[in-house]
Amino acid sequence: MNRRNTVALAAAFGAIGTLAMLGHTPAFAQSGKDIRIAHIYSNTGPLEAYGKQTAIGFNLGLEYATGGTMMVNGRKLVVMEKDDQGKPDVAKSLLATAYSDDKADLAVGTSSSGAALAMLPVAEEYKKILVVEPAVADSITGDKWNKYIFRTARNSSQDAISNAVAQDKEGTSIVLMAQDNAFGRDGQTAFKEAIKKAKIVGEEYLPPATTDFTAAAQRVLEKFKGVSGRKVVYIVWAGAANSFKVSDLGLKSAGIEIAGGGNILPALVNYKPFPGMEGSIYYYFGIPKNATNEWLVANHYKKYKAPPDFFTAGGFAAATAIVTALKKTGGDTGTNKLISTMEGMSFETPKGTMTFRKEDHQAMQSMYQFKIKVDPAFAWGVPELVHEIKPEEMNIPIKNKR
Repeated sequence: MNRRNTVALAAAFGAIGTLAMLGHTPAFAQSGKDIRIAHIYSNTGPLEAYGKQTAIGFNLGLEYATGGTMMVNGRKLVVMEKDDQGKPDVAKSLLATAYSDDKADLAVGTSSSGAALAMLPVAEEYKKILVVEPAVADSITGDKWNKYIFRTARNSSQDAISNAVAQDKEGTSIVLMAQDNAFGRDGQTAFKEAIKKAKIVGEEYLPPATTDFTAAAQRVLEKFKGVSGRKVVYIVWAGAANSFKVSDLGLKSAGIEIAGGGNILPALVNYKPFPGMEGSIYYYFGIPKNATNEWLVANHYKKYKAPPDFFTAGGFAAATAIVTALKKTGGDTGTNKLISTMEGMSFETPKGTMTFRKEDHQAMQSMYQFKIKVDPAFAWGVPELVHEIKPEEMNIPIKNKR
């Protein structure tokens, strides 16, 4: 090496050393090194529809947030998709493999609350970020939470408090019906805590795979015996089964109403026989009015010849949260740097602005009170907006004892 090259090389390393002492990493130091993101979801199993929507939304969200480049600060985003089949043990194993063998910088997942709960200790063990989407159970950002967990999905309390707006009325008696799992029980616990005026007169928890609701309908009728006034069965259910079938098993003829939160478009088909039914929904493509949602709707129609669905918006939100954080860190994927950046961070989603609450990393977000409208142009019951319930209108409890 000649003297001129030696001097030039020394000058370059001297500049790097100066930047390092000042706390700066040269931009080219990490350029070219991929940012590896593991996306664990139910590509098969009982929540397959939810998982596939999330994956589509996540990839569209990355495209939107990076302006189509799939890069942040010169670093390519690489998504590694993994199917947990909705099984907690599989989800746990896949996440451990992603962090260790696949060298994932951070992860996103998953569809089932039970599977997500199994993943939380793995994120803590490997000291890596896990963005939870779309699992809902309160315990994920509650008593099972750790500092590596951020959730873009709504939680059970957000579901419950927003649905209570429609159901919590004087003279109303309610029987709760849900799946006997973390999603169902956390959802109904939160709903009970949100109810102040109506009266809870019974609870029914059924095996998650239930498709025959005959026995449950009979037990619900028993719980309403001797009860006067408005009677409602409030249902928390996930998966393909039509839990609203319970209405045709003696409830409707007894004057008992059915109520529940919003759902994916195929499930909203089951809402069509209930015009005027009220509840709240996380997302319906026709409700939010903002540039991000307009982009999602237009591009989803272009690619899939159909509107984006409930969990498509959720996957999209997880992607915009991650890209927003990485842009703020200059592409730095260091866990502590990401945590300090994401706590209190706001980011744009198809639902508008979300903000990660510092105390438990739950995304504060709007929910939408709806009334079901029957429109011949749609195969499903259309959730017509009654009121956007903004984050500041909901007193979402902090349950992680941080």
